[in-house]
Amino acid sequence: MGAKVIVSLLFLFLIFGSNADAANKRIRNRRPCKRLVFFFHDVLYNGNNAKNATSAIIGAPAWANQTILAGQSHFGDLVVFDDPITLDNNLHSKPVGRAQGFYIYDKKDIFTAWLGFSFVFNSTQHTGSLNFAGADPLMNKTRDISVIGGTGDFFMARGVATLMTDSFEGEVYFRLRTDIKLYECW
Repeated sequence: MGAKVIVSLLFLFLIFGSNADAANKRIRNRRPCKRLVFFFHDVLYNGNNAKNATSAIIGAPAWANQTILAGQSHFGDLVVFDDPITLDNNLHSKPVGRAQGFYIYDKKDIFTAWLGFSFVFNSTQHTGSLNFAGADPLMNKTRDISVIGGTGDFFMARGVATLMTDSFEGEVYFRLRTDIKLYECW
């Protein structure tokens, strides 16, 4: 009787052990179900460019103002944006949608921000939105933020967006290359 129990337990252990190993391999070898690359262009209002601005400082610390970013790391500034999204790095290319949201400069000693935004698409290629949130350590060449959901073509999408500063002009303009890898597609 004891030998049968031991053999049965060993058999069950082998079955469940091999299933766990297969599940781990699936997770490690997982490939994105969709990959997209977009550029978004941020033109910060600086008091002189109201016609072209796509973002504005809406909150600033007591020692700052709302047309110039505060200090070296911009700590305490809150910026809201409605930036064009393009398929290439040309600001004047036809937009396929808008990047809409905000970023908060959240560290005193290091140039970094926290982002919360959506890509809202209005092209024949894509409809709906993709939602993003996460820390953006701006001094890193690339940084990852979470894709936390979506609507339309991107219903309940989940994944990772790798951001890279593609270009900048002082504190008035920057362009981000956004490489999106979706791992949950419906």
